[in-house]
Amino acid sequence: MVHVRAIAAGDIDQIRAVTLATGDAGRDTSPLYRDGSLISDIYSAPYVRFDPEACLVVEDEAGVAGYIVGAFDTRSFEERLEREWWPELRRIHPDPSGDQSGWSADERLQFMIHHPPRTPDAIVAAFPAHIHMNLLPRLQGRGVGATLLDAWRKKARLAGVRGVHLGADPLNGGALRFWAARGLTRLGPPFADPADATVWFGQRL
Repeated sequence: MVHVRAIAAGDIDQIRAVTLATGDAGRDTSPLYRDGSLISDIYSAPYVRFDPEACLVVEDEAGVAGYIVGAFDTRSFEERLEREWWPELRRIHPDPSGDQSGWSADERLQFMIHHPPRTPDAIVAAFPAHIHMNLLPRLQGRGVGATLLDAWRKKARLAGVRGVHLGADPLNGGALRFWAARGLTRLGPPFADPADATVWFGQRL
């Protein structure tokens, strides 16, 4: 039995575990990192803390097996992270230096903590909300992602959100096909710079 529900405070450890287990285009990233908390510190944990109303989990008999986390107001969320989330992480994790080609996976994430990417203004103006979604392998390919996304969009519309965007890895073909098949449009100019390696998607709600 699989069901979607609102996030609860006690879900954070399971959400962190899902992030680590799916962060490489849906595959396990735990062999890549010495500090397994870094990836969730960037991509899931701050949403649970600061914007739980924009988060949902999907649960089966074994526990939380996926989530969709996001922010209804991207720019405000980015600003809050700068005030209340990144400073402590920057104190713990040094900003790496030297030749980036020699950085470890941990150092690449540490760099993001010290220099978080800012979503292009044109994308935020048209699609102010954003999301991240991950499912454990046991739920992948079963239509669960579509159900989770639909539940999130319904929640966002009720909150008055008028558009949502996301950034995808250009090497993650499965994700690119999923988002395109679920009504999101791949964004190019004037929304996104063609030189940007991120593949941006957007949808008006």
